[in-house]
Amino acid sequence: MIPGIAPLRIGKVDIGFPVVQAALSGYSDWAMRLIARRMGASYSLCEVMLDQFLISLKERKKTQHFLYNTPEEHPVAGQLMGAEPEQFSLGAQKLVEAGFSVIDINFGCPVRKVLGRCRGGFHLSQPTVALEIVRRTRDIVPPDIPVTIKMRRGIDDTQESRDHFYEILDGAFAYGISAITVHGRTVQQRYIGPSRWSFLKEVKQHVGKDKIILGSGDLFSAQDCLRMMLETGVDGVTVARGCIGNPWIFGQAQAIFDGKPLPPPPSVHQQREVILEHFRLAEQLYGPERAGVPMRKFGIKYSASHPRGLEVREQFARVKNFEEWKAVLDRWYVEDLPGVYPSSSIFEQQQECE
Repeated sequence: MIPGIAPLRIGKVDIGFPVVQAALSGYSDWAMRLIARRMGASYSLCEVMLDQFLISLKERKKTQHFLYNTPEEHPVAGQLMGAEPEQFSLGAQKLVEAGFSVIDINFGCPVRKVLGRCRGGFHLSQPTVALEIVRRTRDIVPPDIPVTIKMRRGIDDTQESRDHFYEILDGAFAYGISAITVHGRTVQQRYIGPSRWSFLKEVKQHVGKDKIILGSGDLFSAQDCLRMMLETGVDGVTVARGCIGNPWIFGQAQAIFDGKPLPPPPSVHQQREVILEHFRLAEQLYGPERAGVPMRKFGIKYSASHPRGLEVREQFARVKNFEEWKAVLDRWYVEDLPGVYPSSSIFEQQQECE
């Protein structure tokens, strides 16, 4: 046990070990979340969904995967993004009806097309609208379901941006928000340059012990996760790019917290077992005929733990169906070689909302 790190609780929802899986656009579907849960993640967030899309969503087989969740993965949060306060709250209601444990508001996405439509991180430039979204969402979501927020440290590093950040932060807690996740980069930075962990420490000191702050940014190893909590005092961390194709990070962090040595990287056979199970879950979610293409990007990420990762990556980049997926495993995952820890450099090209 490490002094200073306590079990995480968000509103009335007990999370437990405070290293959780972040929302990842295009990645954190039910299959990824369930694998993370089985590998030690105590909580996860679904990929961000647009309010307009949710309001018009029909119960069709082709789109059912967006809201799909099961008891085994709970607690799980639904994350929402939008531009207009009233429409945003109606989208939140859809997430409640779908059975998510927590509703998370995305004020952090730095992708240009999102900002151009006045969504995601754009709201950090307009505190009045942001807080109206918060108020309406908190009002429409039942009191027993926590509402949380994901933010970056501001649009940029100007004083005006800093003032807007704290106006939204303080206002959101005043409206009854249960927790806020803060990414240590600005919206303008996107994923360039280091995440400023010192800002997370400043935020936590600002809100005090009674309000929950989670940290995000540059969490690529189990050691990073624990170090962020110890250095900044945040109540938990959300692992984003660092857990794509690397669900073992959660169990590794738990082991270190328990006073055990860092577990070795998963062997090739251990990787194969998890990769196969991930594909089976994707088939269950999307159907056998549609699972191959969505899984391709996961195969590329899983390859980072293989001792011949670059060669394996090239093979996974071409797969279209389970037969081709199985062929890669039969070629590269037969001999049970020691695995490797993924290098943080493999995450540099990942540019999705988180």
